[in-house]
Amino acid sequence: MPEPTKKEENEVPAPAPPPEEPSKEKEAGTTPAKEWSLGESPVGEEQDKQNANSQLSILFVEKPQGGTVKVGENITFIAKVKAEDLLRKPTVKWFKGKWMDLASKAGKHLQLKETFERHSRVYTFEMQIIKAKENYAGNYRCEVTYKDKFDSCSFDLEVHESTGTTPNIDIRSAFKRSGEGQDDAGELDFSGLLKRREVKQQEEEPEVDVWELLKNAKPSEYEKIAFQYGITDLRGMLKRLKRMRRVEKKSAAFAKILDPAYQVDKGGRVRFMVELADPKLEVKWYKNGQEIRPSTKYIFEHKGCQRILFINNCQMTDDSEYYVTAGDEKCSTELFVREPPIMVTKQLEDTTAYCGERVELECEVSEDDANVKWFKNGEEIIPGPKSRYRIRVEGKKHFLIIEGATKADSAEYSVMTTGGQSSAKLTVDLKPLKILTPLTDQTVNLGKEICLKCEISENITGKWTKNGLPVQESDRLKVVHKGRIHKLVIANALIEDEGDYVFAPDAYNVTLPAKVRVIDPPKIILDGLDADNTVTVIAGNKLRLEIPISGEPPPKAIWSRADKAIMEGSGRIRAESYPDSSTLVIDVAERDDSGVYHINLKNEAGEAHASIKIKVVDLPDPPVAPTVTEVGDDWCIMKWEPPAYDGGSPILGYFIERKKKQSSRWMRLNFDLCKETTFEPKKMIEGVAYEVRIFAVNAIGISKPSMPSRPFVPLAVTSPPTLLAVDSVTDTTVTMKWRPPDQIGAAGLDGYVLEYCFEGSDNWLPANKDLIDKTKFTITDLPTDSKIFVRVKAINAAGASEPKYYSQPILVKEIIEPPKIRIPRHLKQTYIRRVGEAVNLVIPFQGKPRPELTWKKDGVEIDKNQINIRNSETDTIIFIRKAERSHSGKYDLQVKVDKFVETASIDIQIVDRPGPPQSVKIEDVWGENVALTWTPPKDDGNAAITGYTIQKADKKSMEWFTVIEHYHRTNATITELVIGNEYYFRVFSENMCGLSEDATMTKESAVIAKDGKIYKNPVYEDFDFSEAPMFTQPLVNTYAIAGYNATLNCSVRGNPKPKITWMKNKVVIVDDPRYRMFSNQGVCTLEIRKPSPYDGGTYCCKAVNDLGTVEIECKLEVKVIYQGVDTPGQPVFLEGQQQSLHNKDF
Repeated sequence: MPEPTKKEENEVPAPAPPPEEPSKEKEAGTTPAKEWSLGESPVGEEQDKQNANSQLSILFVEKPQGGTVKVGENITFIAKVKAEDLLRKPTVKWFKGKWMDLASKAGKHLQLKETFERHSRVYTFEMQIIKAKENYAGNYRCEVTYKDKFDSCSFDLEVHESTGTTPNIDIRSAFKRSGEGQDDAGELDFSGLLKRREVKQQEEEPEVDVWELLKNAKPSEYEKIAFQYGITDLRGMLKRLKRMRRVEKKSAAFAKILDPAYQVDKGGRVRFMVELADPKLEVKWYKNGQEIRPSTKYIFEHKGCQRILFINNCQMTDDSEYYVTAGDEKCSTELFVREPPIMVTKQLEDTTAYCGERVELECEVSEDDANVKWFKNGEEIIPGPKSRYRIRVEGKKHFLIIEGATKADSAEYSVMTTGGQSSAKLTVDLKPLKILTPLTDQTVNLGKEICLKCEISENITGKWTKNGLPVQESDRLKVVHKGRIHKLVIANALIEDEGDYVFAPDAYNVTLPAKVRVIDPPKIILDGLDADNTVTVIAGNKLRLEIPISGEPPPKAIWSRADKAIMEGSGRIRAESYPDSSTLVIDVAERDDSGVYHINLKNEAGEAHASIKIKVVDLPDPPVAPTVTEVGDDWCIMKWEPPAYDGGSPILGYFIERKKKQSSRWMRLNFDLCKETTFEPKKMIEGVAYEVRIFAVNAIGISKPSMPSRPFVPLAVTSPPTLLAVDSVTDTTVTMKWRPPDQIGAAGLDGYVLEYCFEGSDNWLPANKDLIDKTKFTITDLPTDSKIFVRVKAINAAGASEPKYYSQPILVKEIIEPPKIRIPRHLKQTYIRRVGEAVNLVIPFQGKPRPELTWKKDGVEIDKNQINIRNSETDTIIFIRKAERSHSGKYDLQVKVDKFVETASIDIQIVDRPGPPQSVKIEDVWGENVALTWTPPKDDGNAAITGYTIQKADKKSMEWFTVIEHYHRTNATITELVIGNEYYFRVFSENMCGLSEDATMTKESAVIAKDGKIYKNPVYEDFDFSEAPMFTQPLVNTYAIAGYNATLNCSVRGNPKPKITWMKNKVVIVDDPRYRMFSNQGVCTLEIRKPSPYDGGTYCCKAVNDLGTVEIECKLEVKVIYQGVDTPGQPVFLEGQQQSLHNKDF
């Protein structure tokens, strides 16, 4: 079957909304006039789209706008969609013309990009055309869809600098995509009809029946076939193919059915034939459901069983579906009518015309009323109500009419049909123009009338411009045109009317210029300043003082300060001049820039002068470092001086900050400005060093901080000392004693100051020049019989505490106090010590003045080489470094004050272990018993004998065993002795110091005789109990809680008794106070005292004896309790446990 016509390729529907069926167009009699136009769509279709889109939701927040680009340059079109109400990304498609989807054209000349701005929730879609070419020009469309919402926007692209004649190309090849083997493969082939490209000579290939290929191909090969054979309306062909692919049952009425499709050229003849199984059946032919009646166009023929339908002079309206019925059955087919190409029979001719004339371009084609397209410089001409171009058709003749031609109409015009083309050049020139009266320059005063007048040779209109802009008429400005004379009249001239005026006749490249000047005296406008013309600027900021000025011609402005001119240029302080203002610029304002600045204006109409005061304000200088004048336990008082420079603005107050000396973080103490120069910081930690600093604040801001103050420590004085009392009084001295203060504080206690004053005087005198650490002091050099008041103060770094006063005056006169010895209770009975121990006895006494002391032992003066005696005002000490038995005895102490005497006695007994008994004898032996007697020891160790200890020993082994302990008599009977053995006995004496060092043994032995037959002991071999160590109960993996003791237990046996060694992580545990090891009856225990997470690990118990070694291991994991949750790892403490746990020895 012949190749389908190209008309079907162009009937691909636009993405939205769907187009009408092609058959409906054919029935309506419309001609596919734009079957070869790739860039435009019919006006009616565009109108339908706009109507359909107006009923849908608008999604665009920014639509792509048309643009212009030069050949070889890039251009980008942007569309933005708001995503606030969208749950997912919308779908965006870019099209060229009616149907070409640009997504498949992306490559080196076209790039599509999309982005999403999360902050504004806007999707941005971009289409970038790279290195544009002339054929890229045309109409484009952007469509966005989201669920049931739809929006679209059309825009135009113009590409300039397009030259050259219309190429001679093949119409049919223009509808095919760029092939892979061509030089332009991968480029944007938007307008195949308008693009010059090399058509490569191809060998003629036999015609291929595309319908048969599609019918026999797999669905996956449809796209490949469509690309290979230039099919663009693949969807329409597949829709028809689906109808032709119905599964045909074996027909009972037809022996031979119609072919699936037929194709014929326009004006040709086509033959449909079926063969009936029964020639008697009635046959009816139908076209699109309407029965066909015989006529000159439709001819029916019967040949036996064959039924034939001829269709003569086929037209495009005959392109439709046909079917034939026979009885209850029918078969159908498709007829495709191919329109023959239209040729250009009369070519266009080059034409020359003048501006304003009517121009007609004429050509002739081979068919009447054929579809012809006109082009200007390669761009299609679309006539319309507002277009200057009209197209007229008279049979085969086609005319392009241009009314009122202009120079812009000079171009190359071409006409194109489906089978040919023609082009011609149109040249539009202007008539010569003469200037009879030119415009003249004028100078007028402000408020006068301005009249510009000229005369030209032609009665044509023109345009007035001022400084390049069109002049707009108003009540004050009038434009007059009478014949060849043109006037511009301006009443009441203003400064704005000054400028360059130009009159340009329409259609001519001729201009008549004139310059108008308006003179006005200079003026300085200071309305925006204060009453005293003062300008305030913050130091460091840029001041740009723009002073509006007026005057014509523009006056020259001169700035000065202190008779020194400020020049224009690039300095920090400079002047800038503008037509309507003069500007003083200070880039970085400084304090020294404050002052009066003068501005002078001068032009040919006069002069003007003004003075402006500039005040530069700045942050104040930082204050001097504050001084801390007084400190307390948690407060201090600080003072400072105001800053030397207030920044040109009054100081509003101060901010105070403090920090710990060892810290770097400052803390603001006041949030409301402190108006004074004193401040009292509070809530400080006693004993911690602090520093403070000051910020000064004015209307501009906050100054830099002052230097920190000298470090100070908030300290509190101690509470007064307590229990101030008189210790002793002499004729010239008074001794006072007291207790330390109840509250000392972080500053500690450096010492005490004792002060006194005489009765009747308020002059307190210090008793000690330097601080004293002791709580007792003697005031000396006092007059006898005088009375004094006494007070004491505690001193620390914070100062002196409140004084503690003695309640009454003290008489300076010594009082005799009888002596009195206060024997301690434990010395009122015999004081016993062992030989070698130290004796240190303290005996307090009283008496004033200082008493005389005398020690005697057993009535004899004490030898001070053996016994040390040390006396003080209140006690006496007897000291013996190593006591001996000779130190025992009665010690007498005598204390004497004047004629008063007091005595006391102390008994000291030095004891030692006793000697052994003098002799031990065996008095009698009977049966299993032995009677012993002995005499007491000669030396009882200076203590009573409290008992004896008797031991026995078998003569064979001579191993001694205790039989009786703490026995009080000097005779004893030893029983239950073994018959046949021979025994020795010995006796130890015992007193309060213990057993004697030696024992007295019997000289003879005691034999326990046998009665009757002598018994012979049987001989037994010793049983070997040796065994290598073995664990009978292993260690098990254990979890422990941090802070609670944990134990690891196992049991081991072995003989000899094995030595037990504990290890942690293969390291032997030795002398570690955190671990305690026990072994009892083979049960080995390792106790871990209050473990921490670091005590977790692998523990090993190792048992070793002569026969072998054995080890056993277990793992210990220590968990830390945190609010009821036990977690391994780094310790986390319960509330209140952290401090106690830190004090533990891990």
